[in-house]
Amino acid sequence: MSLYPVIMCGGSGVRLWPLSRPELPKPFARLLGGPLTAFQETAQRAAPLGPLVVIAGADHGGLIREQLSAIGLEAEVLLEPEPRDSAPAMAAAAIHLLRRDEEAVMVVLAADHHVPDAAAFRDAVTGAAPFSRAGRIVTLGIAPTFPSTAYGYIRPGRGETVRTVDAFIEKPDAVRAAALIAEGCLWNSGNFIVPATTLAYELGRLAPEVLEAAEASVETASGPADGRLLGEVFRSAPKISIDYAVMEKTARAMVAPASFAWSDVGAWDAVHALSPRDDADNRLEGRVEAENVTGSYLRAEAGTEAVVVGLSGVAVVADGGRVLVAPLGDSQAMKRGVERLQARGPAGFASLSEAAAWYGLWLRTSALPVWWSLGADRTNGGVVEALAQDGTPRPAPRRGRVQGRMIFSFAQAGMMGWSGPWREAARHALAALERDFLRPDGLIRTLVGLDGRPLDDAPHVYDQAFALLGLASLKQAGESVEQALGLARRMRSGLEALRHPAGGFREAGDHPFQANAHMHLLEASLAWEEAGEADWAALSDEIAGLALGAFIDHRGVLSEFFDDGWRRAGGDDGRLVEPGHQFEWAWLLDRWGRARGRADGQLAARALHEAGRQGVDPRRACAVNALWEDLSVRDGWARLWPQTEYLKSALVLGETEDALQAAAGLRRYLDTPVRGLWRDRQGPTGGFAQGDAPATSLYHIVGAIRQLEELSPALSA
Repeated sequence: MSLYPVIMCGGSGVRLWPLSRPELPKPFARLLGGPLTAFQETAQRAAPLGPLVVIAGADHGGLIREQLSAIGLEAEVLLEPEPRDSAPAMAAAAIHLLRRDEEAVMVVLAADHHVPDAAAFRDAVTGAAPFSRAGRIVTLGIAPTFPSTAYGYIRPGRGETVRTVDAFIEKPDAVRAAALIAEGCLWNSGNFIVPATTLAYELGRLAPEVLEAAEASVETASGPADGRLLGEVFRSAPKISIDYAVMEKTARAMVAPASFAWSDVGAWDAVHALSPRDDADNRLEGRVEAENVTGSYLRAEAGTEAVVVGLSGVAVVADGGRVLVAPLGDSQAMKRGVERLQARGPAGFASLSEAAAWYGLWLRTSALPVWWSLGADRTNGGVVEALAQDGTPRPAPRRGRVQGRMIFSFAQAGMMGWSGPWREAARHALAALERDFLRPDGLIRTLVGLDGRPLDDAPHVYDQAFALLGLASLKQAGESVEQALGLARRMRSGLEALRHPAGGFREAGDHPFQANAHMHLLEASLAWEEAGEADWAALSDEIAGLALGAFIDHRGVLSEFFDDGWRRAGGDDGRLVEPGHQFEWAWLLDRWGRARGRADGQLAARALHEAGRQGVDPRRACAVNALWEDLSVRDGWARLWPQTEYLKSALVLGETEDALQAAAGLRRYLDTPVRGLWRDRQGPTGGFAQGDAPATSLYHIVGAIRQLEELSPALSA
């Protein structure tokens, strides 16, 4: 029977705010001043016991890979689509291990505990393992060193080395804690040694719904071994801890007393106690000055400074724009305060005018210069697909849609008054579009290599829409007008070959009958109308009519995929609702309705917006990726682009509070080491996945900022 350390990376660590926060929770932060994070120390401590398994939130897969690589370790990683507490997490790990080793023994340990004597920890585990192999669930009980009110306690029963459990006691008050220690009770460390079969059996007996969801989520998991995403059914698991689900009910519980030093580092007073301190009992980190201060923990992260005068027994922690000032011993009050702050969503703007000023400065002084200087490929032409978070271009085969979006972005920048080289930038993308992507029939091919060689010659309606949109923006900006007109006429003529007999257009690829390609074609046709080309109005009306008659139901809910008669598709494809597209269609149909004097278009826009709001998470102030047709959450991740569309829809419909919320949520995506870039994917708990800044997002961002600058004066009045 082999040992498998299972490292649990759950919990938000709110008592250690501001260093611990959704994008960098407690296990992955450097709290005690050493070179390693708590997670890295845990992995190093556990690795000699056997192959590592890590279970964590989907937000943090990139952090896990990065931090393991930095210390030369590997692990199988299970990622939860949504945090459901320790019982479902342990159940999923058990089922995962049983699929490869029916005799697997799990060594379950928290990722964020401090255990300085790794050898003593491993000795305790190997000493308890034989009892576990007999079908017991052994937890490590730590000999208390003081009457803590922050820990749970275990009253041991019969036995010598490993003992039965008489009782688990929840966190007591100080008097009760002292009495428990006098009785010989132990701290409950939350570390377990248990055969995967035993855990699965007890869960099946005591918490069958947990086990059922875990089994199904492992069966439907996807992705590589170092980042395997559990199936969506994991979200249905009851949210319950292993203590409540199993340990307080099972007759199989035992406790192995251990005397090694241990702390769960649950709050700043614990960090203070574990840190080296000066003669005044202070721990100072970073650019901090203390005058007449005693018994305190003072920390200023890079880029911040702190001066603390005349205080005792406090935590003062400054990190960027976040500051904590609190008594060291009052961790519960810290937690309540942070939770109230987080419930308010991200830091916002006092007015839309303030938001417009902030975003306008960011765009003109950072984003546009960065993407022209670093994103333009001077060797191969066109614009790169993405920039790494350090600004490094990512060479990859290029898509036609990126060039069209970049023509739009730089032409719009010119109309917004950017004094930079917008003409040169727009022409650069236009030259690549015409040279490398233009087919003989006037349509745009999908993909070319860096040498300009076609890799996918298929003409997607989606790609034609963005080329047409970019060309319309050039005409609006008064740049390359005859060239833009000529290309647009050829492309529109070529589009006739993609028409569908039942109306609209047939898209290339796996979903030939879809709303999305039509949405962007409507955007392009409206742009050509606004550029003074009235003959595009018929196409705008045709697509708007298809949307009102087929794409959108009586609730204002937009379907994405259809059959060849424009009836909603069956199966899960037909049940998909994307809040981002709800907002994009709302923005477009309101424009179309105003232009035509069509109340039905404007009413549909409002209904679309209201339905889309069901997918906005107020805690993160962002629109999630996907809902089911009943508007329940289907995918709780949140990409950047739906936030821009939420902002645009709210602005054009005059929904000021929604617009302020969207502006606040979007700003978090732009908080990057290189100003002018962005993060693309935000997880369900608020952390951001590691990854490049995709070039396609600039189109969304520029469009939102232009709407913000144009409409905020009236809405702020």
